[in-house]
This record gives sequence, structure tokens and C-alpha cells, in this order.
Amino acid sequence: MRRAVCPGSFDPVTNGHLDIVGRASRLFDEVIVGVLINQSKTGLFTVEERIAMLREVTASYDNVRVESFRGLLVDFCRAQQASVLIKGIRAVSDFDYELQMAQMNIGLAGVETLFMPTNPLYSFLSSSLVKDVAKWGGDVTPHVPDIVREALKTRLTPPPPA
Repeated sequence: MRRAVCPGSFDPVTNGHLDIVGRASRLFDEVIVGVLINQSKTGLFTVEERIAMLREVTASYDNVRVESFRGLLVDFCRAQQASVLIKGIRAVSDFDYELQMAQMNIGLAGVETLFMPTNPLYSFLSSSLVKDVAKWGGDVTPHVPDIVREALKTRLTPPPPA
């Protein structure tokens, strides 16, 4: 079985992430979306919330599943019996960083990295940018699934004054 891991924090998942996952699902028998548990960072959404959103927005893919992990990505790949990582590349700056990671991962555990150029529609898109736009009341509708847009609105709308 050809199995790949598509890792990230997905805080929150964007249409750019989903484009990469969907394209990977056509290339591999199974794609595992690996949600990183990073205890040194506080996300806008809990890991459980991110997993729930990802499971909902990837439900149409029979060969995609969502799992969380902590520690080394290559250890997660081994545990999942996946020998390939899928990484979306938006710009040359992404490639510089991801190439170093790919070289480390192959050296540590023989895990290959497949770089997928992002769809030009999403070349500027990041979770951080989406959160900033949503925080200030901007429309993120074209950039995230509806459930994510609603979750952002709920999370970022201040309570009414007392």
C-alpha cells in the first residue's frame, strides 16, 4: 500500500491545505493528515477542534484519515507505516526551509518528501493570515471551508459589553 503523511498544525485548515490533501489522495492509496501537537505554542483552536474540522472537511475522501502526533514527524511516519511526506510549497522561501527538513527526514529514517506546488489561487494563503483577516472582521469565505469560517467567527467575535 502506498501511504503518505500530510503534516501540519492546521490552525485552522485552509482551502490551500485541502487542495494539497485532495491532490495527494489521487496519488496514494492512503493519506494521513498528521496534526502536530506542539505544546510550546498555544493555537487558536485546540488539537481536538482542528481534528474535528479536518475530519469533516476531508470526509468526502475515502482514503484520507486524520490523526494527531507529537515528537518527531519521522517517528509518526514509522508508526503509520508511511514512507512519504507531502509538503505544499507556496514560494521559494518555503522550499528553502522544507528542503532542509526533507534532507533531515531522509537521513533520520529514510522518509522521502514529495513537494507539491500550491495551486496559484492559494499561493499567498496561510493559517496565520486567515486568522489575522478574520480577527479584524475581514471576509475569509474564499479561503476556508464554511465550518472553519463559522468557527473563526465564533472564536474571534468578542462578547457583547456587559
